[in-house]
Amino acid sequence: MATAPTLVVIPARAGSSRLPRKPLRPIAGRTLLHRTIAMARAATAGLRDADLLVATDDEEIAAHAQAVNCKAAMTDSMIATGSGRALAAARQSATPPRFIVNLQGDSPFQPEGALRAVIAALETGAEVATPVIALDWPALDALREHKMRSPFSGTTCARAPDGRALWFSKNIIPAIRDEDALRRSQALSPVWRHVGLYGYTLDALTRFEATAPTTLENLEGLEQLRLLELGIPVTTVPVAPPRFDSSGIDTEADITRVEALIAAHGDPTPPLDPG
Repeated sequence: MATAPTLVVIPARAGSSRLPRKPLRPIAGRTLLHRTIAMARAATAGLRDADLLVATDDEEIAAHAQAVNCKAAMTDSMIATGSGRALAAARQSATPPRFIVNLQGDSPFQPEGALRAVIAALETGAEVATPVIALDWPALDALREHKMRSPFSGTTCARAPDGRALWFSKNIIPAIRDEDALRRSQALSPVWRHVGLYGYTLDALTRFEATAPTTLENLEGLEQLRLLELGIPVTTVPVAPPRFDSSGIDTEADITRVEALIAAHGDPTPPLDPG
C-alpha cells in the first residue's frame, strides 16, 4: 500500500471545562482554530509530502476548518487525548502516513520553525520528536515566578547531550547547584522548556496508544512519560524562543493576555490564505 510521508493533525475537541468550545473562540478577531491552521499552513509551505487536517468531534468545528479549505476528520468524542485523536484521524486516511505530527489546537503561537524541525528529525530517523527551548536566566526567573501562581503550567525537560529526552516534569529540572557561579559564567541556564508539539512514526504512536496510561504519567500529568516508560526514545529538537509565550490557550485570562501582547507587539499569526 502506498504511504503518504507526513500527516499534520490539529486536534480540536469541542468540550473544554475551562474554556467551552475553545477552538471557535476569537482572539483579536481571529478564532483560535483559524490561527492554528494559518500557523501550520505557513510552516508546511513548500513541503511536498505533508498533509494538514483538523481532527474533531464537532460538526461546527469541522465546517469552520473547511471554510478555509482545511480538511477535517470526524473522530469519536470519547477519545481523551490529542494524540489519540491524531491517530484516529490517520487511520481514516486512504494512504497511511509514515509520520504523524500532533499540533495542539490551543497553541497557535508556536516557535517559528518548530513544526519543520520536528518533521526533519523524523525524516532523519527519530521515532518521536518534540521541540525544546533553552532558557536564559531571565526566562528561567520568569518561569519560576509563573510557577508560584500556576505550579502545573509549563513543562521542563532534562536531555542528554545527543538530544535524547531523559525526563519531562512539571517541576523545574534539573536542580542547579552553585547557581550564582553558573549565572556569572554562561548566558543560558541548563533548563530546557518543552513545547507541546509531537511528531511520531506511525508505529511509535500506535504502540503508545495501545498502552494504558502509566502511574508516573498520571502523577505528572504528562503523557510523553508513557513513551519513556515504554522504552521509546524521544528526540528533543532545540528551537528559538517564540515572539509570544508558547504555552496554550486554556482560560479567559490567557485570551486577555495574548490579546494584550498582540496589541503591544503586533500579530505573529500569518495571513490565512483560504486556498
